[in-house]
Amino acid sequence: MTVVDTGPTADAAAAAEEQRRSSNQPSEALRVEPLLGLEWSQAIEQWGGENATTPTETRRSWLHRASEQQVLALYRAVIEIDPGAPAPWWLRALSDGKLTSRLEGYKVEDRVSKLLASRPGWVYVPWTADGDSGFWEYVPSERKLSEPGVPTTLKLTDRHTGWIDVIRVHAGDESPAPVAVAGLADLRANLARVESLAP
Repeated sequence: MTVVDTGPTADAAAAAEEQRRSSNQPSEALRVEPLLGLEWSQAIEQWGGENATTPTETRRSWLHRASEQQVLALYRAVIEIDPGAPAPWWLRALSDGKLTSRLEGYKVEDRVSKLLASRPGWVYVPWTADGDSGFWEYVPSERKLSEPGVPTTLKLTDRHTGWIDVIRVHAGDESPAPVAVAGLADLRANLARVESLAP
């Protein structure tokens, strides 16, 4: 018996053509994800501000200048694809409904900055990862270490509505768990205790 190959049937040919066309077209996820990620990295990129001594002086990114609704819409689109995308604490809090406006977050930063600037030993550190708001270090706390380490650090956070975390002075790469501060009044009342934290 002789078998003659007559080539692909019409259905098989149509399926092959569809496969060829779809393999040449990038999927929607491939088209959107990299562009959205690139747009976000440009939105949070900090321009200048390396010598800033307050958070106000670092607010130069697109996310600080663009309309709040635009910033929030782009951020929400980004976190659908990458829930861990870098963003300032106030934007995460705003997106979660914990803050009512970007300005409210700025007020928290500025009040903390004003309090710490009036105390000797506190230094604002603006050069953090893009998207971050910077942090404060209590430089004299390093004297408590017998080896190089990290001074007592104060960071703003969205993990609780006191907005302030303190990380005690420590040596080595592993940071101690942050201590939550219940807002500016609590920080003001306990600042001497924060400054005296031991490793």
